[in-house]
Amino acid sequence: MTELDFEFLRAYLKQRSGLALTAEKRYLVESRLAPVCRRFNYATLRDLIGSLKVGHDTAIERAVVEAMTTNETFFFRDRLPFDLFRDVVLPEAIARNAARRRLRIWCAAASTGQEPYSIAMLLQEAGAKLAGWQVDIVATDISSEVIDKAKLGLYSQFEVQRGLPVQWLLKYFTQIGEQWQIAASLRSMVEFRQFNLLHGYEGLGTFDVIFCRNVLIYFDAPTKSEILARFGNSLVPGGALLLGAAETVIGLTDRLAPDTKHRGLYGHAPVPTPALRAAAG
Repeated sequence: MTELDFEFLRAYLKQRSGLALTAEKRYLVESRLAPVCRRFNYATLRDLIGSLKVGHDTAIERAVVEAMTTNETFFFRDRLPFDLFRDVVLPEAIARNAARRRLRIWCAAASTGQEPYSIAMLLQEAGAKLAGWQVDIVATDISSEVIDKAKLGLYSQFEVQRGLPVQWLLKYFTQIGEQWQIAASLRSMVEFRQFNLLHGYEGLGTFDVIFCRNVLIYFDAPTKSEILARFGNSLVPGGALLLGAAETVIGLTDRLAPDTKHRGLYGHAPVPTPALRAAAG
């Protein structure tokens, strides 16, 4: 792969997925796209890139983007965000929405489904607190391949051993051969959609809670700012955004601000009072 080919791929992936590849990631491009070359019968990576330049084959274009997308995930990953959701975010949302008895949650990078299903288990455990409520979990990802897997809710022994308490494995999963499938009642709680975070959010509606963890780290600052601003528009007043441990809104948007009491939790930035605005002016 020539330097010009690599620069083309960097620009191509940035435009279609927001992924910002640094120069030292060249090896990653070559290793991840080699299977795509074999799948579509291209002798070399350069031949594949030539096809992308010509365009008109959406299957190849989609395969390239999906091959470069990181889909590392597991149940209750990093634990703290789920503890925050259970102990802080959910009780506040229940109190705030007591009149309309509806809760909407968005997992903005759902991968193969472990995150939204972890949330669904926590909601099930809430029991009577949500009796009679309409609870919607919308789970999106840019990759149609991982969305198809997530819809099945079928996981290997290795996948269910990563972060999932044994008692919940036995409570919420059924063993099918060497795999485990999450209960139909939990699968029905999650609506999976293929979605690109660079596209318009209008069709998704608004949410009480947004999970978008360990995704922004792959974007450059302008793309992060754009996505965070859109999250701000998608959150209801008082809503909560949960990011990854290495992610923040600071210096990227004035629409959102960190929760002063809970690390990794964000909400709408306070609106300055007229007196403060005048003082700032």
